[in-house]
Amino acid sequence: MTDRRFASFWAGETVSQFGDRISELAIPLIAVTLLAATPAEVGLLTAAIWAPNLLSIVVGAWVDRQAHRKRLLVLADLLRAAALLSLPIACWTGALALPQLFAVALLTGVGQVLFSCSYQSFFVTLVDRDHYVEANSKLSTSRSASFVAGPAAGGFLIQALSAPVAILIDAVSFLLSAVLIGRIPAEPTPVGERKSLVAGIGAGLRYVLGHSYLRASLACVTTVNFFGFVAQALVILYISRELGLPAGLIGLAFGLGATGALLGAVITPKLSARYGVGRTAVAGAILFPAPTAAIALADGPQWLIVTIIVLAEAVAGAGVMLMDINLNSVQTSVISDDMRSRVSGVFGTINYGARPLGAMIGGLLGESLGLRPTLLIAAAGGVLSCLWLLGSPIPKLRSLTPA
Repeated sequence: MTDRRFASFWAGETVSQFGDRISELAIPLIAVTLLAATPAEVGLLTAAIWAPNLLSIVVGAWVDRQAHRKRLLVLADLLRAAALLSLPIACWTGALALPQLFAVALLTGVGQVLFSCSYQSFFVTLVDRDHYVEANSKLSTSRSASFVAGPAAGGFLIQALSAPVAILIDAVSFLLSAVLIGRIPAEPTPVGERKSLVAGIGAGLRYVLGHSYLRASLACVTTVNFFGFVAQALVILYISRELGLPAGLIGLAFGLGATGALLGAVITPKLSARYGVGRTAVAGAILFPAPTAAIALADGPQWLIVTIIVLAEAVAGAGVMLMDINLNSVQTSVISDDMRSRVSGVFGTINYGARPLGAMIGGLLGESLGLRPTLLIAAAGGVLSCLWLLGSPIPKLRSLTPA
């Protein structure tokens, strides 16, 4: 994996991932601390970020009709940079309000959808099949490293320089990503027969639902994402208001806990080779959501609460790497080249589309049942996602190398 094209792509992804970690802490804290948002409003804000994914199935079918996938990736980065830049400007001019925060969330979500639908078909032009797990591991290692340094840096920046400055850094990260990806030499992707968008959407749905590996993977990640976002909509609010941790300690706890994801990304190829791709993915589907219960039950002095959050995040981070790297590699290996963007669109609409629904339900449950019971429900529901994999051929899959 020393190809310069992949290295440039990897660098671009790494830069934007680090910026994202900062904004993921800064945006909800802006809503909670500067705009006094309620639990329902925080849930709706999280939902707004992911709501554009409901259109992924249409975007994926459209992307499969486009020859220049690199241009679409660059456009997605520029759109997200422009949307984020509007927030610090509004803060510094005293014009910031919740409607703009929702608008920025929606626009960055649109950029993410376009990037995700173009990602897989561009990725396979850079990486050979027998290096899929290795390449995904490298990308996930960067993502995990961003979870280690990003939240801690974000918490420090928010306390020392303000949330608008933190978001400005994320905007710059997308600009750098656009430059790095834009430098990659890339030939136009061959485009098959142009069919109507409706026909492309239908073909993508039939392809996924009729494929045992893709169907089980989609059901698993959709379930874990739904319950994960029931929790994600409330966890920062819960830690800030009910557990009483300041932004700096929240960022530090999440940053230290993310070392588990970094370790998970590094060791996943070895664990997959030893225990099998399928079994490792199942283990990850359990380890990822379960630790939310520990955060929900955290109590005591600040040092103990921080320790519990760090350990819970470490286990969850390792789990998500075991699940994501293996399932992503399985999906990449079984999808035919002419269906990649359409399949990404189907996954985006159903899987990521479950995220805003989970966030909205999380906000409503948080107000009606309380934050702690809602987080416990999210943990239990997330663990059940493994049942979709256990009922499929995936646990028997040991490697991606054709027999």
